[in-house]
Amino acid sequence: MGTKNGFAEISRREMGLSSPRCFSRRFSASEVLVKRLDLYGNLNGHQGCVNTVEFNSTGELLVSGSDDRQVILWDWSTKTRRLSYSSGHCENIFQTRIMPYTDDRKIVTSSADGQVRLGQILEDGQIDIKRLGRHRGCVYKLAVEPGSPHIFYSCGEDGYIQHFDLRSSIATKLSRCMSFSAKNKHLPSSIRLNTIAIDPRNPNYLAVGGSDEYARVYDIRKFRWDDSSNPDIPVNIFCPNHLTKTKGIHITGLAYSNTSELLISYSDEYIYLFQKNMGLAKLEEPQVYLGHRNAQTVKGVSFFGPDDDYVLSGSDCGHIFIWRKRGAKLVRLMIGDRQVVNHLEPHPHMPIFATCGIENDVKLWAPIATDVPPLPDDIGKIMESNRQGREDKSRVTLNPDVIMHVLRLQRRQTSAFTERRYRRTEIESDEENGVAYELGSAYGNASFEEGSTGNCNIC
Repeated sequence: MGTKNGFAEISRREMGLSSPRCFSRRFSASEVLVKRLDLYGNLNGHQGCVNTVEFNSTGELLVSGSDDRQVILWDWSTKTRRLSYSSGHCENIFQTRIMPYTDDRKIVTSSADGQVRLGQILEDGQIDIKRLGRHRGCVYKLAVEPGSPHIFYSCGEDGYIQHFDLRSSIATKLSRCMSFSAKNKHLPSSIRLNTIAIDPRNPNYLAVGGSDEYARVYDIRKFRWDDSSNPDIPVNIFCPNHLTKTKGIHITGLAYSNTSELLISYSDEYIYLFQKNMGLAKLEEPQVYLGHRNAQTVKGVSFFGPDDDYVLSGSDCGHIFIWRKRGAKLVRLMIGDRQVVNHLEPHPHMPIFATCGIENDVKLWAPIATDVPPLPDDIGKIMESNRQGREDKSRVTLNPDVIMHVLRLQRRQTSAFTERRYRRTEIESDEENGVAYELGSAYGNASFEEGSTGNCNIC
């Protein structure tokens, strides 16, 4: 239908052969427009690495979170800051989400400190901050139920999936994701979860991925909300056939398309696209996207375009990779960070996206280039370097001196963690008066922390 040639679509529109709505969607997905994507601007204000960016539902505002533990709300089109506040987290912010249909006044966040928090913008401009729940270990991702101003989910390194409803005072543990290959069936090991995504066509389905090779899909209708004995039984499991039972492979990013396709990004492997009916029992091979490298950080992956026509990913080489979804053709390669690009967030309605990485700014990308630039001359060198780095990692060996250094470092970290946890337990007992729940329990509910405008008081 001429999607590779934006000018053909313009001609069809001028002759009345294409409706305004169809024209807008087709033109936004045209390859000529994607190839004109270039740096539109930078949003400067954070004092540490920016780990997360997200547009609100209308696309007018953008929220970001950083290692500096600050949350900033931006008017991205004018590149100005609307407001900023201290999140109350003790460690790096990994996720920020604006709850829809709240007049952009409720922002939920998660962090390396295991906390899930809410920042509510009051009528006088003050920010009311409270803790909603906790995981043991980092919480990299949150997933908001589409169209809901109240409900969202978290996943953590403790393996738990938690449900939050801002209308109640309870955060519910739905399930704990367990390893399929646990040697000890009496003491099975949990999967450290890195990412969670909700199917927009059926919000009852949510997918999670973490420290093994399998993306698990759960139907929340099968969970018993008043019972602590929910079994870990996914309704579907996705993994490329050649990666099943592969050690050292884990998932860093998941994304659903509007037609329930599932993108899976693996650490130091590739990105794979699964149709919704392609589970483990199927012999079909998923579409694969390659050329980037995903080893140093927990990277996300995204669809791009009005009909999810493209796939976006950052890379350890500092580049942004854009592939056409069908056929996996690489159509655009841009430098997005001096070191690593971690997260890419598409605008909900326009051919624009935002990125963040190791640098302290947010970058905005729009189709503003006057010419259609070709792929870089050194594209082969870039992709070969990424491939070589992946292979070199698999051949790394450690000499005895390095091993002893790592063991000494691990002992020091363990000792420091034990002391910090003991001090944290004392503070929680004294200051929260039993509000926090015990994270070591198998299942259960968590009470909300009372409203606060101060900084985190459980460090």
